Amino acid sequence: MLGYAPLRQREMAVKIYTGKGDAGQTSIWGGVRVHKDSLRIEALGQVDACSADIGVAMAAGLPEVLLVALGDVQDDLYILGCELMAPDTTGSRAKVPRLDGTEVERLEALIDELTARMPALKKFIHPGGTTGASQLHVARTTCRSAERRVHALSRTEPVGPTLGRYLNRLADLLFTAARFANHEAGVPDRLSHAAER
Repeated sequence: MLGYAPLRQREMAVKIYTGKGDAGQTSIWGGVRVHKDSLRIEALGQVDACSADIGVAMAAGLPEVLLVALGDVQDDLYILGCELMAPDTTGSRAKVPRLDGTEVERLEALIDELTARMPALKKFIHPGGTTGASQLHVARTTCRSAERRVHALSRTEPVGPTLGRYLNRLADLLFTAARFANHEAGVPDRLSHAAER
């Protein structure tokens, strides 16, 4: 017996488990049932994983400018997930929040700002440095995986025009942010010497 009093029914906002997905299917917007290993759900899962990886990086400790920016990114990824869950843009589905392209411009501006505050990158680097920077590299690889799945999905099903662009630019930002986190901490990037062999 758990040591807490059960919540009254009216206090429970959302029930976490339903059992409806036990047979390997889930619902997207409009009640359409799809397999959990479909490309759409795989893409959604990788977007979710990217947001989770970003959350770990934030918890590991990052400069304030990155914490603010990455909080906005997590909001963007939530909207991106909404788009993946509602491919039909007609009727009530048109009310689902969607990326409008200004988010990509915001990422590009931040990449340029952070890059201007660091020494020029002249060699390939390995993931590493501070814990936060290392985790941002993990998030970058997850983002690239999400990008690949979104593009694979777009060959067979409707996908919003901004989704692939956003994920592509986000991966660039995460790389830049990892370098910036190391730079601000006074930790040098691990340069690759493979090309010198």
